This record gives sequence, C-alpha cells and structure tokens, in this order.
Amino acid sequence: MVILGIETSCDETSAAVLLKEGNRITILSNVTASSAELQAKYGGIIPEQAAREQLKSIIPVIETAINDSDLVIKEIDAIAVTQGPGLIGSLLIGVETAKTLSYVWNKPLIPVNHLLGHLYANWIDSNSQPQALNNALSFQPPSFPLLGLLVSGGHTDLVYFKDHMDYLYLGGTRDDAAGECFDKCARLIGFSYPGGPAIAQSAMEFKTQNSKFKIELPRPLLNNDTFDFSFSGLKTAVAREVDNLKKLKQWNKNTQKHLSYEIQEAIIEVLVEKTITAAKKYNVKQLIVAGGVAANKRLSDELKIKSDKLGIKLHIPKPVLCTDNGAMIASVAFFLKPIDNLKDLQANPNLSLENENVAGQLR
Repeated sequence: MVILGIETSCDETSAAVLLKEGNRITILSNVTASSAELQAKYGGIIPEQAAREQLKSIIPVIETAINDSDLVIKEIDAIAVTQGPGLIGSLLIGVETAKTLSYVWNKPLIPVNHLLGHLYANWIDSNSQPQALNNALSFQPPSFPLLGLLVSGGHTDLVYFKDHMDYLYLGGTRDDAAGECFDKCARLIGFSYPGGPAIAQSAMEFKTQNSKFKIELPRPLLNNDTFDFSFSGLKTAVAREVDNLKKLKQWNKNTQKHLSYEIQEAIIEVLVEKTITAAKKYNVKQLIVAGGVAANKRLSDELKIKSDKLGIKLHIPKPVLCTDNGAMIASVAFFLKPIDNLKDLQANPNLSLENENVAGQLR
C-alpha cells in the first residue's frame, strides 16, 4: 500500500510518499519546506506569516514528493493529512488541499492526529530502500505493549499503548512544553530561535570549563506522584538567575554555558525520571520517543542508560523524522480508516491525545 502524507501544522510544509509491505514501512520520498529561518528573525513563529508561506509552497512540495517517489498519481492508494493540533491557518492549508486532491484524484482521505504522527515515526524503516531486503532484516518496529514519550515545542506527553490506536493517556504538560521551555530559556540567556540546539551545544562546551560557583535550577514536579510535567517555573528561575548574575557582574560566556548546562540537565532529568517511572509501573519492555526534543543527544543517552538497565528496548527516530514531516503522517495512516465523507473533515487546532482514543478507527 502507498500513502501520500501531508503535514502543515506549524511552520513546515511537508509531503511524503510511503510504502507499506507486510509489517515494513519505507520512505519513497520526504520533502519539507520550512519558514524557520524567516521566523527566526522575529524570535518565534508568526502564525499568519507561516500560513502565507505554506500557501505558496504546498503544491510544489506535493508535486516534488510524488516526482521523487518515482510513482504516478494512480499508484498512490490514499492521502493522509494532519487534522490537528496546530496553528489553525496552517492546518487549513493542508486540510483543504488534501480534501481537494482527494476529490479530484478520487483517493481515500485519512485524517491524522499530529501527535500520533510523531510517535508513529518509530514504525518507519528509514535505513534502506524497499528493495534492500537484506537490510530490512535489521529493522524491528516497536512491539506492544509499549510506552510513548512525546517531547516537542508544543507538547510533552506520556502515553501507554496496548496496541495500535488503543492507548491510555498518562500525563502531559500543565503549561510550557519541554521544547517551548528550551526556546524561552534560550532567549533569556541570549540565544536566537530555535533555542534547543543552541542550549545543547552551549551545554556541551561547559563540560570543559572550570566554574567558580554552582548554579542550581529546580526540577519541576520531579517528585510529584503524577505523570504530568510543568516547565514554566523553570523558565522563571532562569530569568531570576540571569538577573542575579548580571547584578553581580558575573554574566559572561562561561556563566552562559554553565546555565545552558543546568537548563538542559533540569529538563532532561524530569523527562527521564518520569518516563522510567511510568515504564516500571506499566511493566513495558518497549519505549518509543518522538518529537523535536527527541533529537537531543543528552536525552537519548540518558534514556538509553536507564532503559538498558531495565531490559527495555528504546526506539528513537532519526533526527530528520523527529521534526515535523509528511512521512510520520503517512506512517500512522496505514493503521487508520479513511473518512466516509470529505465534508466531515475539519481542521482542529485543539486536537489532543488526552481525550481521544481512536481504536474504533482502526483499519
């Protein structure tokens, strides 16, 4: 089966063509146009501007994805599109385009929850081409039951999966998501948007520095008996620390690196401890991680150490599949049913995992 996936939930415009043969999902093409460089000039995403850029690029991106797949339209079996959550203007670009193509090409249309898309990037074998059967043997997709950790700019969620689309929402962020906290803290200490990679690089450089004093930041909800997260207080603590260092005339490159290190350690310690606690409670032997923050090496290293000790298999997509992309949308669509009526599909910026269980929509 071949699915064209379309993703426009934020500032990326992406389309991908994926092939599913048996239990193996491979990428035939994956094309993404991003306005991140433009948004960086303003220190963050301007929704209307992002949507305007997507309006310009949506058709060229889809055309390129199909051409790069070496397939023709009649060989595509279905179209998948992000329904939500996300920026309403951006979602509308993707949803209305997908509905139009579904009608014109007479193809089934499958709406996808963007958050599930991130998690289902772990089912993609991105290591080889479909014909490379020998390489295919090395890829083992996640098996159930499993625990999913989603960490991105807008979401931090823990989900227990019993089977495909049969899951229990365990907890999520009460305010700022992990990626959002990285970006906001980065701005406070002098880095531009997006801030996560900048903090990670700065934190890595701190390891070689000799600090004359110790900076300690809080670990929000670390010892709380829920699986919820909260990072807004950490951002406030960073702001206070920066002000204090400047008053003491100790704000410099070294203290910036020290604070970067402590920000990263605080966020990752909370993520890892909550995830491992949930894995123990639900006795899972498989852990999947997804979202932009999943590309953070410190996070993956810590999760690997802890999961190996418990005999848990850790799955993390390649970095290119951690950020928003059409491939992840097509991947989850292989396990869902198409909608019966195009009129029933509307963009939903508030779609979540907490109040949605789509077991009844299984293919």
